[in-house]
Amino acid sequence: MIKGYYFITDASLSKAGNLSDVENALAAGVSVVQYRNKKGTTLELFEEAKLLRKICRSALFLINDRIDIAFAVDADGVHIGQDDMPIEVARNILGDKKIIGITVHTVEEAKKAQEGGADYVGLSPVFATSTKDDAGSPCGVEMIKKLKKSVDIPVVAIGGINSKNAEEVVSAGADALCAISDVVTSENVKERIKKIQALFERER
Repeated sequence: MIKGYYFITDASLSKAGNLSDVENALAAGVSVVQYRNKKGTTLELFEEAKLLRKICRSALFLINDRIDIAFAVDADGVHIGQDDMPIEVARNILGDKKIIGITVHTVEEAKKAQEGGADYVGLSPVFATSTKDDAGSPCGVEMIKKLKKSVDIPVVAIGGINSKNAEEVVSAGADALCAISDVVTSENVKERIKKIQALFERER
């Protein structure tokens, strides 16, 4: 189940490295770990993903974009963007039991993703962000509310989210959220995640 803090790796921002960050995220009780690496070689991605896959026993382990890596390490699924492999092709490669999430920016894209068989959508960017060069213009928390009324699958909020505005995101109805730079650059990844996780507990 995708709920609460959704962890995404970012080695370029991390103070301790992906392995340490993922271990802390799991200790904090995250429901999802997404491995994202835009700069490594295919072999580097495969080796690191294989290592992280072994320790992700308590959370879903997803791969960003790379369907081949997800297949190779038997990940729980993938997260793809609007310009990546079509969901139908990804589904044919990975099978019906794997999770596929899709980044969306509008209600129309979210509806199309659900109709195509996506298991969840990642709304991005909610606020202005510097961790993704092609993220686009921020949509704001009102778009979270619109998506929750338009689709039945989980909505994960991402982009420019931090400890200060996370409560606003949770209150808008997001099923999960990610605050990449706010978490991986903190001195205590585990405690920072737990602080955000507590917001979801409060909303129940």
